[in-house]
Amino acid sequence: MKIDRPGPVGQRQWTPLTVGNAGLAFGLELAMLAALGYWGFRTGSSLATRLLLGLGAPAVAATVWGLFLAAGGPKYRLPLAAEIVLKLLTLGTAALALYASERTTLAVVYGVLVVVSVALEYTTR
Repeated sequence: MKIDRPGPVGQRQWTPLTVGNAGLAFGLELAMLAALGYWGFRTGSSLATRLLLGLGAPAVAATVWGLFLAAGGPKYRLPLAAEIVLKLLTLGTAALALYASERTTLAVVYGVLVVVSVALEYTTR
């Protein structure tokens, strides 16, 4: 098995598996933002804290994603291993947020889908 960085979106060789995984990956990215917002709005003890966490956590995740992990080409390119680890950590925060919000089953399902999607993204051509 060879681990390789996916090429630019326009130059990728699209198969049914890679198309399906691209859709799954996009859905996981959106779900990450929703899960972080849900966690933040449930976690805060005051309205100000809930607003800060509920809006700030997704904003931080979106910023990290845009700078280092964007599919169309990130602003800053990381070494391959660092890119994979950062992607797993960023998406993994959503699983932790769901778990902390007492959505254990959803957290496990989401976490498994993240691992499968990232593995497929970097091993299929």
